[in-house]
Amino acid sequence: MVERHQKQIRLHGFNNLTKTLSFNIYDICYARSPAHREEYLAYIDEEYNADRLTRILTDVADIIGANILNVARQDYDPQGASVTILVSEEQIIPEEKLSNTARPGPYPEDVVAHLDKSHLTVHTYPESHPDNGISTFRADIDVSTCGRISPLKALNYLIHSFESDIVIMDYRVRGFTRDVKGKKHFIDHKINSIQNFLSPETKRIYSMIDVNVYQENIFHTKMMLKDFDLDNYLFGLGKNDYFERDIKQIEMQLRKELKEIFYGRNIGSL
Repeated sequence: MVERHQKQIRLHGFNNLTKTLSFNIYDICYARSPAHREEYLAYIDEEYNADRLTRILTDVADIIGANILNVARQDYDPQGASVTILVSEEQIIPEEKLSNTARPGPYPEDVVAHLDKSHLTVHTYPESHPDNGISTFRADIDVSTCGRISPLKALNYLIHSFESDIVIMDYRVRGFTRDVKGKKHFIDHKINSIQNFLSPETKRIYSMIDVNVYQENIFHTKMMLKDFDLDNYLFGLGKNDYFERDIKQIEMQLRKELKEIFYGRNIGSL
């Protein structure tokens, strides 16, 4: 099948559009004892330390086609990490690197790699509750670009890099650019949903809802894993280490936590 590319807009000067993709990514688990909660936080701190986050954002720069200008990173005490990368658009970038067409980007294992204008950031927030055993890990990620390079190509890579239970994404195009006739363009590519840029595999494993404001070029998608396997949410112990009545209570707590984060409101007591 021959792929049809959207006709390029002939611009007067530089493309001044700013495209920003923002993520909230959540990982949730049940850690029964204080020792297990401490182990979970230590595991998250090691798994998503500043070095690992820097590698992830460097791969994102490669995927969307940008030059890295500067990297700042920090591990925090007692937990958490932040990385900020300043980037810019390259002088000459292959057309496939610049594409805004609705095609899914690569998975983590498929990255082959450049950036040059704007920034990439990630901040992590591990936390736990001392009473109910629920522990969560949140990563906030922003991929903000100017010009023709698009953050949308990094969608699938970021989702699968963090093994996320819940993903909440916002994509917005701001500003305007002018064509050679002086007409303003407030967006330079077709999009009606962030879901257009997700791979079939990603769509298969997540439930999704959209809240889009098309006239303002604002797109919002929330995703939650469809399958719930309790063993994947227990940290330090397995299902066989709990009584059946405890298993049911833990599962109710975890499902409630997932729904509250997904819908953004407290559901009430169990």
